[in-house]
Amino acid sequence: MKFVVFSLGCRVNQYEGQSMVKKLIEHGYQATDRLEYADAYIINTCSVTSEADKKSRQAVARVKKLNANAKVYILGCSSQNNSKPFSEKDGVILVGGVADKMQFVTKIIDTLSGKCDKTVEIAPLPTVYEDDFSPSLTNSRAYIKVQDGCNNFCSYCIIPYLRGRSRSRSLDSVYNEAKELIGKTRELVITGINVSAYGKDIGLTLVDLINRLADIPMRKRFGSLECTVINDEMLQAMVNSGFCGSFHLSMQSGCDSVLKKMNRHYTSSEFLAIVELIRKYYPDAGITTDVIAGFPEESEDEFLQTLETCKSAGFLHMHVFPYSEREGTKASKMQQVDKAVRVERANRLIVLSEKMKTTFLSSQVGAVHEVFIEEKEGDYNVGYTDNFIKVYSTAPIGSCLKHTITEIYGEGVKGEIL
Repeated sequence: MKFVVFSLGCRVNQYEGQSMVKKLIEHGYQATDRLEYADAYIINTCSVTSEADKKSRQAVARVKKLNANAKVYILGCSSQNNSKPFSEKDGVILVGGVADKMQFVTKIIDTLSGKCDKTVEIAPLPTVYEDDFSPSLTNSRAYIKVQDGCNNFCSYCIIPYLRGRSRSRSLDSVYNEAKELIGKTRELVITGINVSAYGKDIGLTLVDLINRLADIPMRKRFGSLECTVINDEMLQAMVNSGFCGSFHLSMQSGCDSVLKKMNRHYTSSEFLAIVELIRKYYPDAGITTDVIAGFPEESEDEFLQTLETCKSAGFLHMHVFPYSEREGTKASKMQQVDKAVRVERANRLIVLSEKMKTTFLSSQVGAVHEVFIEEKEGDYNVGYTDNFIKVYSTAPIGSCLKHTITEIYGEGVKGEIL
């Protein structure tokens, strides 16, 4: 029997989905995280935006097109938020939530032997880190989950209500998983729902995590960080421990009055000061961010302040999102910006993002960077530099070699092997 574990949304979901794949294989089933024909599908849903909820619900129809007779199992953030749209769909056997995902696989196996009827079972949110994940390496770079949950309660975000409070994985557990990956990949990506909160619940800090991974002989990078945790001590530890010069900083807005309404605990000037500090330690740092366009009550002048902050930061790339209402959040009760205005502002940010990307890539022509080649794309093999520039190269897949950046090309640059 063949399973597909289809995970939508964040890297944490991907990591957890890969763990479910491994467990199914260990029980004698065929399993993959690639969306293809199978006898059964586990849909690991996302609820970060209303559009993510919609895509999660539509995923049932997507898998049914691949096999109309397939068994379907649902879990994750969207079903945690509202299980009814999933439980009512034909072919869905079990519906779970966020907690006990690995035990959910055991329940699925029970349904195959007739031990479990169709049901909805949303387990209570955990209060400590669930450390039963053990993913298969299905991508060229490996992701290690170190934390779950979030205590920030940004006014636009529903995730703290769905994932629960922040909880951290032990240093030894993180280290042991990283050690097992030596020789299997060239790069580790440290991920979590709010990695910046790592250790606060167990008496540790991110610096402790960085130092613990120092002797793991491969490139390391964080998936996403809050600017508020970055300081000289942390950046020096990253340099000493072999962390890459790429930083995804979740800015969300470059206007102080909007940041306050978002319940983000920094100002635009503080954010820019951190960008400057990063470049003190990593002069060629590739810095990316998230920006929400058309947040409730955002005026044109406030939006223009965000544009100016983005220009000053000089991002490599911006992930731009028109604001999406999430029922149950404080922002959903505020005066909403017209949806057409949200889209128009998002488009202006996207244009700026492309200009900044071109400027940054141009500044890197002639520079030398280590490139981890991960896959084939057209006539080239492609991978990423330590500062997360996409490179088109003739180097073999799996190699990690120094390249000279020669010209802007495609979605990144061409690189010549040294």
